[in-house]
Amino acid sequence: MRIAADTEQRVRAAVVELGYRPNRNARSLRTSTTSTIGVITDFVASGMFASRMLGGANAAARAHDHLLVIGETEGDPAVRELLVDEMLERQVDGIIYITRTTLTTPLPDRLMAGRTVMLNCVDPEGRAPAVLPDEHSGGRVAADALLAAGVREGVFVVGEDPTPHALAGPLRLAGITERFAEEGVELSGVLPCEWSVDAAYGALRPWLEAGHRAHGLICLNDRVAMGTYQALAEHGLHVPGDVSIVSFDGSELAGWLRPRVASVELPFVAMGARAVELLLADETAPGAPVLVPMPLIPGESVRTAPRPARASSAASTGERAVRGRRRESGRV
Repeated sequence: MRIAADTEQRVRAAVVELGYRPNRNARSLRTSTTSTIGVITDFVASGMFASRMLGGANAAARAHDHLLVIGETEGDPAVRELLVDEMLERQVDGIIYITRTTLTTPLPDRLMAGRTVMLNCVDPEGRAPAVLPDEHSGGRVAADALLAAGVREGVFVVGEDPTPHALAGPLRLAGITERFAEEGVELSGVLPCEWSVDAAYGALRPWLEAGHRAHGLICLNDRVAMGTYQALAEHGLHVPGDVSIVSFDGSELAGWLRPRVASVELPFVAMGARAVELLLADETAPGAPVLVPMPLIPGESVRTAPRPARASSAASTGERAVRGRRRESGRV
């Protein structure tokens, strides 16, 4: 519509004066959309770290003039089914289904009735689009950090993911192993433990007491790194002087450790935003999961790469002699 500038200004002034708000219900009847996105999570909303996915999703939703409606199941299947029904009854424009742990999990059948994107999880039958962190490439990033520092032997992985159908641990380990193999380096072993501070400390302490040592440790999350730091300090070993450490998650905990641990970041904010973009796209047909890169957040836990060896003393003496003859002949 062609509206004169002065008319538009008068209308906007009246809107402010009267406190007018658009009737979204009336608008939804005309457009067949509600400008709302349903979010169903297990434990994400109540967690401080994984909730960053919601932050990224909310920012992207607001950019598209949409509102997030969030429901948390706390792992209860009955509550999950209830939330699905409530979201569908409210005719949300789509639903984002999120899990705290990156895993393979069946998509609830009821969610097939509308537009759905899975975030941090994937349906084993590939029935819905999914957004995941690129854990395999993240493993390669962690290995690269040690390789760049010249750590090529005595490298161990600390941690073992006990969650059924979890993807992070196996994919990270596969990426680490693959990248080292490309350089002719073989992992020295895996020290299994749950992904917690106490479990990592409990696994490292007897291993160190038995006289074992490592040049490099790759911890499968930042909590494991914290327990590892504690065990090393108790045995008089220093990071990175005695052992270089790389971790995963990129959580605040990584910055609290001293020295700060280099950590491969879980890109939760970018994942949340990508899920919204995918949900509101014209086409949301299932396909290969969208993998979001996992960058390395630098730290001081990896030793500096060794400098190239200096020239031999004989060669240095010869160079000094040549420079001396040049000065005598007037050439510098």
